[in-house]
Amino acid sequence: MAIEIRRALTRKDILTFIKFPYQLYKNHPQWVPPLLIEQKDLVDIKKNPFYKHSEAEFFLAYKNGEVVGRIAAILNHNHNQFHNENIGFFGFFESVNDKEVSSRLFETVEKWAIKKGLDEIRGPVNPSTNDSCGILIEGFDKPPCVMMPYNYDYYPELCESYGFEKAKDLYSYYISQEMLTPKVMERLEKGVELVLKRRNAKIRQVDLKNFDEEVKKVKEVYNNAWSKNWGFVPLTDDEINHIAKGLKQIVVPEIALFAEVNDKPIGFSLSIPDINQALKHLNGRLFPFGIFKLIRYMKKITMIRVLIMGLIHEYRFSGIDAAFYYYTIKNGIALGYTAAELGWVLEDNEPMKRVAENLGSTPYKKYRIYTKKLK
Repeated sequence: MAIEIRRALTRKDILTFIKFPYQLYKNHPQWVPPLLIEQKDLVDIKKNPFYKHSEAEFFLAYKNGEVVGRIAAILNHNHNQFHNENIGFFGFFESVNDKEVSSRLFETVEKWAIKKGLDEIRGPVNPSTNDSCGILIEGFDKPPCVMMPYNYDYYPELCESYGFEKAKDLYSYYISQEMLTPKVMERLEKGVELVLKRRNAKIRQVDLKNFDEEVKKVKEVYNNAWSKNWGFVPLTDDEINHIAKGLKQIVVPEIALFAEVNDKPIGFSLSIPDINQALKHLNGRLFPFGIFKLIRYMKKITMIRVLIMGLIHEYRFSGIDAAFYYYTIKNGIALGYTAAELGWVLEDNEPMKRVAENLGSTPYKKYRIYTKKLK
């Protein structure tokens, strides 16, 4: 029977779009069901501030009356304005292992982009590079860390068989307490002391009692520190506030750090507990009993994810990033965490890669952003 592509227009369609991965990965040993409420937020064009400046349409693939795939066509106006590009994106891509299905989904986005007069499509981004993005291409035997994607190992072939090519690879590094020998930590501590003294800088924890003021300081740093990174898109005030609101409940002050010079923020590092270790027990639902499971399993989390870490341009090569690593490691161990994922890191971000590798780490997962020129 022919494959039918339908645009998700109704609330029922959108719910079907959201729930498809829960069906596709049911009983998969590595996939972690994200919270349904968070997935709804990502595609809510009325409530998610991303859609105030950008647009998207959502599509479902049907075969024999069953949903077999999904995809979103995305036009990020802020990306195109910031990078002086004329491209579209695809996101939220999921498919059964059937090239006919995936090709029809990609073709739908391609036609959509051509109709918009765009020159290229890139992805997946869900819905932007400020959210989860990329296709997992290495590391299928490990579960995803919090706010990172997971997919079947046939996904790269589905993309490449349609004509997508690599745009950029993203690395995730694994660091365990066992790697951090006393000698490594002693060397790191001495280097950090020298750097902070030379730069007249200090590292401090986020003050949750003044959360709104702290978020303003993050804004000061973020759009400066990350502006030269490939694929970066400046966050609007509404987007930063929206993200901060979502993260507030899981922020641990001891691993959420500012770097300051003369009390002015010049860098920020945010690590968060890998709540996926708890979410895997909830099947995406907080209620009626998921919330109690979450509370119980949150106490058993052993890993953190270094979500973001950056310094404003003036201090980018100052070595202060090593101080972020040192205090995140030191405080994290004191809190009982035994491992961390650093990622994602751009494949050509040599300073960040160098720091991770100096700690004895190597990439243990790789993700790929794909691109395809439009004729």
